[in-house]
Order: sequence, then C-alpha cells, then structure tokens
Amino acid sequence: MRPIRIAFLASVIAGVSCTATQEPRFPAPRTGAWRLDLDLNGELLPVPIELDHDTAGWTMVVQNGEEHIVVRDIEFHADTVHIRMPLYDSEFRGIVRNDSVIVGAWHNYLKGPDYSIPFTARAGQHPRFDAFSPAKASLAGTWETHFSRGTPDAYDAIGLFAQDGAHLSGTFGTETGDYRFLDGVVSGDSLALSCFDGSHAFLFKAELRNDSLLGRYWSGVHWQEPWVAVRNPSYRLRDPDSLTFLREGYTMADFSFPSIDGPMVSPKDSTHSGKVLMVQVMGSWCPNCVDETRLLDEMYAEYRDRGLGVIAVAFEKYEDPAKAVAQLKRFRDNLDVRYDIVYAGRANKEEASAKLPFLDHVMSYPTCIFIDRKGMVRRIRTGFYGPGTGPHYANYERNLRSFLEQLLAEPGN
Repeated sequence: MRPIRIAFLASVIAGVSCTATQEPRFPAPRTGAWRLDLDLNGELLPVPIELDHDTAGWTMVVQNGEEHIVVRDIEFHADTVHIRMPLYDSEFRGIVRNDSVIVGAWHNYLKGPDYSIPFTARAGQHPRFDAFSPAKASLAGTWETHFSRGTPDAYDAIGLFAQDGAHLSGTFGTETGDYRFLDGVVSGDSLALSCFDGSHAFLFKAELRNDSLLGRYWSGVHWQEPWVAVRNPSYRLRDPDSLTFLREGYTMADFSFPSIDGPMVSPKDSTHSGKVLMVQVMGSWCPNCVDETRLLDEMYAEYRDRGLGVIAVAFEKYEDPAKAVAQLKRFRDNLDVRYDIVYAGRANKEEASAKLPFLDHVMSYPTCIFIDRKGMVRRIRTGFYGPGTGPHYANYERNLRSFLEQLLAEPGN
C-alpha cells in the first residue's frame, strides 16, 4: 500500500519576521473538538480532531474511528501554525483566523516540495459527515469490491464494513494491504467514509443501487477512480503467502546492509545465526508497514529470549541517504522499535528486487520473510492486514504466534 520543514515560509505567510514559539500571540485557538476539511478539488475530506493545551504545550489528536493519532510537534509563529505529523514527512501549515477558524494547507513532502492540499478547520462538535436522512439499509458485512474495473488500473478488494445506525466503519483489503481505519456514515442509500493518518488522505462515497454499491474513491490531490461492490461473504483474494517466492536455485535469504546506527547487518551474523528470523521488507513512509512494525515488535519482545530475531530492511523515498536514515531513526524512536533496522536503498520495487535477488520480485511494502533456525526460508507473506480489518487482523495475529511457536520449537543445525 499506498515529512523537512521550511520554517521561513511562516514569516512570509504572516508578513512578519518572528521567532518560533510554542504559544500563539493572538488569537489562541479554542481547545476541544474541531473538524478539519481537506479540499480534494471540490470534494471535502473531513478529519475530526481535538486540540488541547497545558503547561507542556499544544496537542492535536487525529481521529480515524478506533485510531487516535497524537500529534505534539506544534509550533506557532505569530498567527501561523505548523503541525508536524509524528511518523510521516508531512505537516499542516495554517493561519489562525480567529479562535475557531484555521485555514492553510497540508504538505506531504514525500510526494514532492509542491504537493499540498488546502484545508479549513473549524472549532465545534461537528459530525465527520452529515447524515441528511436515516439509513435505509444495513451495509455491514463483506463486499466483493472492484476498483477501476475494465481498465489497466483495475484491482480487486474486500470491503469490510460494520454499521451501528447511521455510523459506518471498516476498510478495504487488497492483495498488498488494507486502507486502514475508515470511518463515516450511511445516509439514506448512500455511504461516505474517510481516513487521514499523515500519509493517506482517503475519501470514499457510494450509492446502493439494487444489490450493488456504485462508488468513487479519491486519494490526495489528483487520484480518483470508480468502484463497485456486491455483498459476498465468501469472497477471497489470493493467499498472501503465495504471491512472493524464492527465485529458482535459492533456499536462503542472504544480504548485508548498514544498520541505521552504522554497523553492517546480515542474517548470517553471529547475532542472528541459529535463530528464527523475520525479515521485514518495509519503508517508514508506508502506513501498512507501521501497523506491521507494531505487531512484529510485540512478537519480538515476547519471543526474543527463546531465539527470535527481526531485521527490518528499509527502502526509503529520499534521494539523500542521510535524510533516509534520519527519517528511519525518527520512525524507530516514535514507535519504540527494539529490533534492527537497516537501510537498503530507494523505495521502488525494481531497486528492491535488485537488492534482494533471492526474491522473484517485491510486490508490496511490507513483505515479511520467515526463516527457520537452519537459515531456510519457510514462508513469505506479501502485504499486511492491520487492526483496521478487525477479525482478519486478530486471526493473522493468532496464526503468526502459532507459526512462530512451531519454528522456535524446531532444532537448529
């Protein structure tokens, strides 16, 4: 699946020169509930947020259904504000019009220096989406979903929805990951769902026509595409353990890359030799990788004393390796990752395949390679279904724990 601050721009926008502080001069934004609307070329993507202030400074909490993202990197420059997201190289830069209105743009620097989406944030307890009429149907359940059907960009997905009255939540799972925590509403025979996590800016809308959902999906500034779904509780995508495999002639994973702290790291090092090893092909820019990292770190903490090791092999979007390593350190520190992270190169699938020649291809970030105590690759899992998929994630967590228990019980060389 699908952030370098320019501090002097604040003074240009404000028309003054000033020193950055944690406090606005005037007016101070109101604390409490707000709704921030990203303008996707006329379609508004709503993001519920909470603003709070105490002696430690300002805090913003971004709400995506069950997910709450705490943001503490907030600076004021006179009447302008910079709000940097914690995991991704993106930030909000806005002007505080009064205590209940902030206007500006969200900048995602990994998509380019000029990539930005306008926003308006208003104080008050606003619903994520307005329900203009009572829900006429229950959309809860599993939906066979097809995006851009009949075009070269076509792909399949599983819609996973839960509904409580007018409130709708869920996600879409594809063969390379999921769309994380979508939250929204059913109004009449229509649905609206959105998500914003600092990397993704997703908006989905659809109307129920007979037994089908006919919809449109917006992502970021430019991308939009049609989608159609029918209820199908037995619908499945291809097995994620069958999509990536070893090249002919290979039985082991062999590489050597510098860790973000300097020393070279390889599965053949004495540190890892004889252990059960998970090799995570990932990037700090990838929200599905964030979800997988949290789970792998939990497994590592639980099983490392029994011989489990983990190496994250990172492919980053920066041209400058120094910036890539700095971002990976920020990623590690924000998530409290306890296992090795190595920097392997630029984030494109061709380079990843060249750097990892034992794999037939790299189809998705993340991809997880499972290696037994004898150094043999036992399983390769493409993509990741995170907690936004509900029971699918819980089932994978149970299966992962069972598989690790099996590998850890096997003898080594």
